[in-house]
Amino acid sequence: MLRKTFLTALCAAALMALAPSGSALAARPYVLEGKVIHVADGDTITMLLADRTQVKIRFSGIDAPEKGQAWGQRSRRSMSALAAGRQARAYVGKTDRYGRCVAVVTVDGADVGVEQLRRGLAWVYTRYLDELPYDARRLYLQAEREARDARRGLWSDPEDPVPPWDWRKMRRAPR
Repeated sequence: MLRKTFLTALCAAALMALAPSGSALAARPYVLEGKVIHVADGDTITMLLADRTQVKIRFSGIDAPEKGQAWGQRSRRSMSALAAGRQARAYVGKTDRYGRCVAVVTVDGADVGVEQLRRGLAWVYTRYLDELPYDARRLYLQAEREARDARRGLWSDPEDPVPPWDWRKMRRAPR
């Protein structure tokens, strides 16, 4: 619990330090820059900032398969290929209940979340889609639709893939 509180405070402090005085934090994103030093799964990374602070980042707008779920390891490997060991920018909009900064992440100017969607290795997280700017929403939905139509990644599975939010719910349900 102490670690969660510390991470939440760290992310909030980073946002406050970057926010113009008098601004509302949720009004627009704030940028964190650093090197991606860890990929937890297809939608969660850890960045090392210039001051040697480590910040856990959860991608905004996408939800990737969980580690124990079908396609989970492929999604993580894809994210590693896209971001691990590289400089990234995180446009942070909020902190989630686990203390992670929720952000749109770019590497070399490209939105890594969109690339995960294009590869068919994540879903658009429709529950939180309204947290993205309108143009980004359209881009994310289009990328998922193209992957689905082309049957790329998890969309090539002969059985309907189970979205991670449903998979997590099934795992929590009493047996």
